[in-house]
This record gives sequence, structure tokens and C-alpha cells, in this order.
Amino acid sequence: MKKSNFVLYALTLLVFLSCQRAPSGSKTDLSVPWRFHSGDDPAWIAASFDDSKWEQINPTDIWEHQGYKNLDGFAWYRIRVAIPHSLTDDAVIKDSLQIRLGKIDDYDQVFLNGELIGENGINIAVKTEPRPDFFKGHSCWELDRRYVLAVNDPRIHWDQENVIAVRAYDQGGAGGMFSKPFDIGMVDLPDQIKFDFSQGGFAFEGDSLTSKQFAITNVSKKENFKGMLTIRAARCDNGNQLFKQQTALNITPDTRTVFTVNIKKDLAVPAILYFSFIEINSGREVSEQLEMPYILTPKPGKAPRINGASVFGVRPWSPFLYKVAATGEPPLIYSAENLPEGLHLHADDGLITGLVSKKGDYKVKLKVTNKVGTDEREFTIKCGDLISLTPPMGWNSWNVWGLSVSDKKVRQAADAFVSSGLINHGWTYINIDDGWEDKHDKNGNILTNYKFPNMKEMCNYIHSLGLKVGIYSSPGPRTCGGYEGSYTFEEKDAQHYADWGIDYLKYDWCSYGGIAPNPSDYQLKFPYREMQKYIRKVKRDIHYSLCQYGMGDVWKWGNEVDGNSWRTTGDIEDSWESLSGIGFSQSQCSPFSAPGRWNDPDMLVVGQLGWGPKLHYTRLTPNEQYTHMSLWALLAAPLLIGCDLTQMDAFTLSLLTNDEVLAINQDPLGKQASQVFKSDVCQIWGRDLADGSKAIGLFNLSEDPQSVDVKLDDPGLKGRWMMRDVWPQKDLGLVQTHFSMNVPPHGARLLVLRKD
Repeated sequence: MKKSNFVLYALTLLVFLSCQRAPSGSKTDLSVPWRFHSGDDPAWIAASFDDSKWEQINPTDIWEHQGYKNLDGFAWYRIRVAIPHSLTDDAVIKDSLQIRLGKIDDYDQVFLNGELIGENGINIAVKTEPRPDFFKGHSCWELDRRYVLAVNDPRIHWDQENVIAVRAYDQGGAGGMFSKPFDIGMVDLPDQIKFDFSQGGFAFEGDSLTSKQFAITNVSKKENFKGMLTIRAARCDNGNQLFKQQTALNITPDTRTVFTVNIKKDLAVPAILYFSFIEINSGREVSEQLEMPYILTPKPGKAPRINGASVFGVRPWSPFLYKVAATGEPPLIYSAENLPEGLHLHADDGLITGLVSKKGDYKVKLKVTNKVGTDEREFTIKCGDLISLTPPMGWNSWNVWGLSVSDKKVRQAADAFVSSGLINHGWTYINIDDGWEDKHDKNGNILTNYKFPNMKEMCNYIHSLGLKVGIYSSPGPRTCGGYEGSYTFEEKDAQHYADWGIDYLKYDWCSYGGIAPNPSDYQLKFPYREMQKYIRKVKRDIHYSLCQYGMGDVWKWGNEVDGNSWRTTGDIEDSWESLSGIGFSQSQCSPFSAPGRWNDPDMLVVGQLGWGPKLHYTRLTPNEQYTHMSLWALLAAPLLIGCDLTQMDAFTLSLLTNDEVLAINQDPLGKQASQVFKSDVCQIWGRDLADGSKAIGLFNLSEDPQSVDVKLDDPGLKGRWMMRDVWPQKDLGLVQTHFSMNVPPHGARLLVLRKD
């Protein structure tokens, strides 16, 4: 038992009917501590090099999480390990050995006994010289590092000590080795037969789950595999089988076959799909499992409901644009009482436009009516120096389109905000990331490239929908994508943004590192303060987002340069390692979050992603996506969707339209949650809300279901509380001294306690 300032709890393990993976075959484990040293030296390649004075490091976690904060550039890992020839004894494929090293952010060269064997996920032939520029190009973080050698390869020392040395290069943000597996073993059936579930999300029809595409790939160039494919589905709560299908397969070399599995399931019930291929000759099995999405968010009712933030900040004489977010059976009629002079509400679409000239707090009563009923809400307009009084909610192009963003794709995202109904839940910003820029002309005016023929016209179109527009630049001469930055053109750029109608600026450090390679505190602040001078001069409110990956503890000084939000981490990726590593490291930033000043742990990675033209469905499981949204809501984080909005499935939409979850994120008190308990398998985070309620998140970091017993032992939690389960929007009854909740693997429970 451990006392915290918020809750006291005990953790117990529950044995559920859950999906456990079969143990792997004979392997030599490499996930034990390695030797580690930052920097770069060719001498570190040699097997004879003495690394005994190097520090130890866990190879399954990025180096920033292990005390090497803001370490960008080169670093080396080394390990000494025996490779027993007995690994070949019961191998199905006896001619190939593999070394698996998880993933590496961003680039790697791997040496075995002083000889290069792999580079950026590609096997290297014997006697190949290392390339000096291996770290230049597209980041290779997403590639599994699996290096295969023939059993007679002279670089292997069988039944002797072998030295593996990994030269890693990180170009910014999180760095180093991470993820699993880390081992040495013979190439086996699971290395040749691969299940691929990235064909897209699950299809839905009505209240049932109907189908899922997947593929089976034989990556072998010569092996033919015959066997039986079995697909079955089972509920997670009681293990009851929902579905079973068997198919005989002959999988020829270097082929990829796409299948569709059809199944009906109650959308609210968590279940698992199990996939198994058993090869006839060897009896070996390749198996995978896939969490099926389960939708907890209730559908909006027919009666009107006003959603979104209850407070809005604007500066005097800045153009005012606010869309009253509301659901209900159309048509909806909007009205407002006590709007400040200069503002007008459009009754048919809920847009409030105009100008406010006088500073002050204006208490407005919003009303939405349809044939079913009426909803009312108090809405406060604060006219003063501070904007973004609640975290921005919107879409950003980077995680889906990368540098392939275009005017057409941005307009499609804006249209999808309206057609999907996201706009009715408070989603507002349509943000263009890197890739729109051309160059500055002879007069210093920033020009757009061919993909954006008329930026002002596009902004006008988006504003006409009741949405706002964001843009991207860098304080350096070049952006991260190599386009023109704002260096020495800050004033001109700020004025152009305002003239176009830009409402949000993401200002990314990028090439400014070449100007200040080892920045002092003053140098970290200077380029952001420089741009701030000019965006405050224009007659337009522009949310100022500092993107510099948390350098210099930006959360401690971001408000000094008038930032409205600031990135606290490197870029997020759609993996559990990235999500959990970023999300659960935010407690140190909590004291510095406030209205208009938000810690930003990066964008949402749900739905169809890709960072470029080729997209894939997020690699996060449904449980991990519930964790993602729950934690970001508690963190009062900016919510920026990073997926293709034109391809949203019902599950993704349900994650983004739960108004009670969004209300926690948009709570006007603006107080970020703090981590109140941490163990190896579970964390509890708590957040105070403006009405005196408490938002609590229970998070399971393990791969097994857990039961969490929460004791309300803090003086501030004395008395009786009504507990509400936020995702299904259900009251669970009164609690007084303790409560227990089951939390699924990598999953979350999001609760609100209100005084009885």
C-alpha cells in the first residue's frame, strides 16, 4: 500500500479468459542490459574493444527514458553473447540464423564480431564496407531490425563469444533501440509466414461488426508451405466462442494473399480474433491475435445537446469566429442572449461572428432548439490578452499525408469535419503541416508551392464552414521537410499568415539547430520570442504552438514567449512503446498547464495514418486507443487528429465524439492531471475539474487484465461520491471508501467522481 496525495490503492491480478500468446521456440535472449556510450568512434566496431567501463542500458526502451535526455546524434550499444550450435537442432529451416533487434530510431548499422551484417533493416553481405552516410534519408524507425545470416557465414562464431555492436543515429526527438523482440535464433515458420492486418479497419453495418480484411504473406523466396488456417473469435469476458472458420492453404513462395473474415458481434462487447496457420509437414504453428473494436460511446440522442467548451478567449478587435457545437435531430435552431456588442449569431448554423472592442468577461446564454426539445448552456466570452482558454481541438495533416499534403486534401478534411459530425462536438482547427511552402520572393513575401494555388481562397472556404485554419513554419532557414523556413522573414511571414486568415501557427525548431547547435536557455527562447513579437502585432488571433520537442524544459518557460501550447516530447508513433512512453511521462509538466498555456504530447494516432501517400490503419489496439484518448483528455492536451478523415470507421469516430471525454479535456479550470500512483503494471492519474468533481484514469500497462482496488483515503476525497463511467456514460452508483475496477490489457477506465 502506498499513500498519495489523491488516492490510496492496492493492485491485484485477476485471471481472465484472455488471449495469451504461445511461447516462442529456442532463442538466445538479447533483451538483457547492453553496454552503451553516446558519441561515435570507429574503434567501437572491433570485437576486441574493451567496453567494460561503458554504462548499462535496457535495449527495449529509448535512451531518453533512461537518463539520456535530449541526446540526438550518434550512440553505440554493445553486447557479448554465446551463440550455441544447438539452436539448429530442432529448427524447421536449418540454413539461416537471425538476430532480431526490435526497432531503432532513426538509423542503424549492426556489426557482428567487427563485421557489418545489417544497415537500416537491410541484410549486408560479407566483406561490405560500412557506408559513412547511412543516416541520411528517410527515417527508418518503423522497420523491424531482423538481420539474417547463413549458418556457414564466417561472421558467426558458433559456440563461442560473439560481440554485437549497434551504431545508432537519432535525428531528433526520441532515440535509440526500443520495442521487441530482442533475440538470436534460427529462422522459423513465423519468420516466413506473416499475418498483416493493416488493410484497414473493421467494417460496420448498423449495430454489428461485419468484416475485416487481412493478408497472409510468404516472405520466403523458395519455401512452399501447406497447412490449415483457423480463424476463431471469442469474448474477452467469458471466453465464449463467437465464430470459427477453417481453410486449407497452399502458400507459395514470395506471395501475398488477401482474405476477408465476416462476423457479427455486439459492438459493445470486447472480443479477440485468433489466427492460426499450422504447417502440415513440421506441425509448426504461426499464430496472431487481433483485438476487435468495441464501441462504448452512446449515439447522440434526438434531443438537442450543446457540446464543446464553455469558455472562449478573444483579443479586442480580432475577428471572432465560434461555432456552437450541438447534436440533435436536425434542423437545429440556435440563439443566444447577452452577446457582447459587435457579435452576431447565425440562427441556422450556430456561427458567432463579428468583433468585440471592449475587454471584459461576457456571460452569454446559448440555446439550441429542435422539434424534440431545447438545451441551454452558459457560455463565457473573455475578451482580453489570452486566447485558447481550452486546448485546441482539430486536425493536422502530418501523421496522415506528411509532405504530400495539398489544397485538395485539406479541403477534404474540412468537408469531413462537417459530414462526419465532428464539428458538432467541438472540433475546430484544420491545420496544414510541412509541405506547403515554396520560397520568399525578392520582396520577402512567402510563396506557396504548386499544391496550394490560392491559400487565402482556401482559408475563406474553411472559415465559411465554421472552422479555423492552421499553418506550419520553422524559425530556421529550412523546415524539417527541407522547405523554406521563416528565418529573417518573421515579420513578413506573420503578416502573410494574417492576410490569408490563419488562426494557428505550429513553429518547428528544425534547422534552427544549425544556428544554435548547443542552445543556451536564451537561444532556446529567442526564435520563439522573435516570431511572437510579430504575430501579436497583426489584427488576428493566432494560436502559437511551439514545436521544439521539450528542449530546455519548455513547459517551464513557454508562457514567457507567449506560447499557447508547446510540445513536450519528440514525435509520436502508432505503437504502444511510443504512446505509453510519451503519455505516461507527462506528470512533470502538470504544474505548468493553465488556460491558454497547454502542454502538448503530440498528435493523435488513431484511424488511417501513414506520414505520406501510403496509408495504413493504426497499429494501436482498440484498448490502446482508449488509453490514448483517456490520457490525452486528462492531460488537457491539444487534441489534433492525425488520420484520413475521409476513411474514418465507426470505431474511430466513436473515439472522437464522446462528449463526456471531450468535456474533461475542455474543462475550463485548465488543470492538467497528475500521476498519483505508478507501478510496473498500473498507473492512476487524477485531475480536478471546475465544478469540484474529480476525473480519474486507471491505466493497465501490462499485457494481462488487471483489477485495481482504489481506496478513497485522501482528506479531499472523504464523503460519498457518485461515480460515472465516462466512456459508456453510465452512473455506477455511490462510492465512499473504495471501489474496484477491471482494466483490460494496455487499456483504461476513465471515471468522474461527483459529490453526492
